[in-house]
Amino acid sequence: MTSLAGRTTLITGAGSGMGRETALLLARDGAAVVLIGRRQEALDEVAATIRAEGGTALALAADITRTDDVTRVLDLVRSRLGPVDILVNNAGSASSVLNPQWLPHDEWRQVLDVNLTAVFQLTQAVLPDMLGRDTGTIVTVSSLAAVNPNLLGGAAYGAAKAGVRNFMTFLHNTFRNQGLRAITVLPGEADTPILDNRARPPAPEERANMVRPEDVAEAIRLAVTLPQRVVLQEIVVAPTRQRDTSADLETSRWAGSPADAVPQV
Repeated sequence: MTSLAGRTTLITGAGSGMGRETALLLARDGAAVVLIGRRQEALDEVAATIRAEGGTALALAADITRTDDVTRVLDLVRSRLGPVDILVNNAGSASSVLNPQWLPHDEWRQVLDVNLTAVFQLTQAVLPDMLGRDTGTIVTVSSLAAVNPNLLGGAAYGAAKAGVRNFMTFLHNTFRNQGLRAITVLPGEADTPILDNRARPPAPEERANMVRPEDVAEAIRLAVTLPQRVVLQEIVVAPTRQRDTSADLETSRWAGSPADAVPQV
């Protein structure tokens, strides 16, 4: 394992879940961590924890779907910490309507903006520095919904996660010989706050065997602390036990549908 001392690491969605746990781990490995999210209070809490442990953290609230916010963040980071060495695209969003029959267009666009377009914008912003120095690491948290899309994540989420997986593979194929490591992490069902927004939120006993945020964070830590000569191009982090999701799928099928479309039981 290589030390991350002196490495500037930018993590999106860093206020909770996988982003928070990743920030804590990488800071303990010596990285100067830039925490990005929409809620300043949550970011400040993570930053305070990192600083209390002797680490370096910069908390910046931003909307990563906005190009002006991305530019503002990168300018601030360069001026205070230098160029970004490691980018972790972790921020995610899912729609409330899962079935494409009734999925509102604005929900479709919002999910693609957060999960796909924001990743492109941030990547485009850090690429010049990384390619100019012949080194850099970009990690993107996709999902097994990219491989096996269904009503658990919904049409928009699966499409966005598949798109970002494709984009990361493009980066790997195009820039690996210029020192860039492009890494995709594909978690299975994970016990994160996003589950609370599902059409049928899983019960506590159902969550017990799910992937936890710290499990995904450990996978990211492994990928970024391996020597730069090594790239873990794709990492699947899945629960050992697979639960019965049939009730979830049936509930999700009708979320957001007209009342007269739901079959009478």
